[in-house]
Amino acid sequence: MRVGVNLWVWGASMTDERIERLVPRAAETGFDVVEFPIEERDGFDYERAGSVLSDHDLDGSVVVAMTDERDLLSDDEDVRENGRDYVRHCVDTAATMEADRVVGPLYSAVGRTWRMNDAERTAAVDDVVAQLEELSAYAADREVTLCVEPLNRFETSVFNTVEGTTEVVDRVDSPSCQLLLDTFHMNIEEKSLPAAIRTAGDRIGHVHACGNDRGAPGSGHIEWSPVGDALADVGYDDQVVIESFTPEVESIARAAAIWRPLADSQDALAREGLSFLRTLFD
Repeated sequence: MRVGVNLWVWGASMTDERIERLVPRAAETGFDVVEFPIEERDGFDYERAGSVLSDHDLDGSVVVAMTDERDLLSDDEDVRENGRDYVRHCVDTAATMEADRVVGPLYSAVGRTWRMNDAERTAAVDDVVAQLEELSAYAADREVTLCVEPLNRFETSVFNTVEGTTEVVDRVDSPSCQLLLDTFHMNIEEKSLPAAIRTAGDRIGHVHACGNDRGAPGSGHIEWSPVGDALADVGYDDQVVIESFTPEVESIARAAAIWRPLADSQDALAREGLSFLRTLFD
């Protein structure tokens, strides 16, 4: 298993200065993977970031930041196209950095919730499938995989469970469209994390790991041994990335509802999470 860290653990937004400082820190801590949030287009030099990864023998991944201006289910076609163009930009970014995946809620703005009847939900799923078919083909041409993430009910009303999101992946039916499973969201929405992992099966393309409170994996009440067993049972042996946040970055803290520190320090969160995951998967 390749254990990684999302740079949101230490701050936002990403700049060349932050990349030059944080990627070596991740390598020194012992991570195998660094995940890059793309909040703004061209916020940092993608080619240089790829070189820094290579210099430290690290793999990379790219995580999206879906906003109201990038919502694939907006009623405004200009917003929808802006969302698709943003996803294509993230795919190009990943390819430039020689990262092989773009992950996150690739369908709607985080924090946007609305009630849908059965017919409206069916139409929304059809809409997402059609757009992801196009975007997955774009990603495949660049040897990048899109990994679609269900979020908890407080952050989206579109896809909350693994079972519901597998329908999208199955209908898109492309090796370049898979699932992202996040233990934080699963802890809220799934009856059983191991059962949900087994339902996802070989559709899993990426995993985010953190505690039930968004802290370091292993620091809360999630039962991790069955999670590790389930991932082994379905044959997943790829990137597992710690995704947490610092309350010091107001925009991210508000979006993720991080109102207090989740560890003694962000370095401690990363270090302790890495140690726990190494023990779990070894």
